[in-house]
Amino acid sequence: MLDAYVIDEIKRREQRPDRDERPVAELPVPPPPERRPPEPEPARSDRGVIVIDLG
Repeated sequence: MLDAYVIDEIKRREQRPDRDERPVAELPVPPPPERRPPEPEPARSDRGVIVIDLG
């Protein structure tokens, strides 16, 4: 069996709005920076393949 104090405490907590008894510090948090989509790389015509013969 539960102690009468425990039962009364459970009933008291159920009747209260949901909030914590401990104090909470609220920190000013800046909003996150806006994310921009990455810029596509410009098409380059000077790309190619280099073959190096080491043998």
